[in-house]
Amino acid sequence: MLMEVPGQADLNATRVLSLDSAGRILDWISWQEAVCLYVRDAVAWTLGDPCLTVHGGMNRLHGVQSLMQLHPIIASTGRCRDHAVDPAPALTNTALFARDRHLCLYCGDHFSRGELTRDHVLPISKHGKDNWENVVSACLACNLKKSNRTPQQANMPLLAVPYRPSWVEHLILSNRNILADQMDFLVSHLPRDRRPHAA
Repeated sequence: MLMEVPGQADLNATRVLSLDSAGRILDWISWQEAVCLYVRDAVAWTLGDPCLTVHGGMNRLHGVQSLMQLHPIIASTGRCRDHAVDPAPALTNTALFARDRHLCLYCGDHFSRGELTRDHVLPISKHGKDNWENVVSACLACNLKKSNRTPQQANMPLLAVPYRPSWVEHLILSNRNILADQMDFLVSHLPRDRRPHAA
């Protein structure tokens, strides 16, 4: 179904999923970046029904405004290198809290982004690393209570094991406005051991 987007805010809220010509998932791109790929004739193929109509300038000769229909998933010409197939997502608090679904992994309560902290399961002072496998979301009260101890020493068992999200999981977590075609495509590329089970 074609969606006509009247406002700039709506345009900016929709991102296009970018692939290489072999179908490897690269990243989210803005509608402006997608338009550039179309204009440079660098789109190898697309998936899904057009999701955005971008209005261009008026043709002086014919007096007709140009229109470009953008698809939700576009593959650009060229291929990414094999080592870039599943890059490690950057560890940021925003990405961490999204991975942990804004829950404190000690008390299990739900918090807003501003109420959560990054806790190192094995504290940095005890040679713990600042990486995905050693950090969890924690509310300030639990972080202060745990202090400079391991969960075992603090008698505060973790509710889930920290892990590094795959690139596909990271893309799902980093976009609040994923279109149905995009979500179906991304879910089909999740690691098999992390796919949500059907109810």
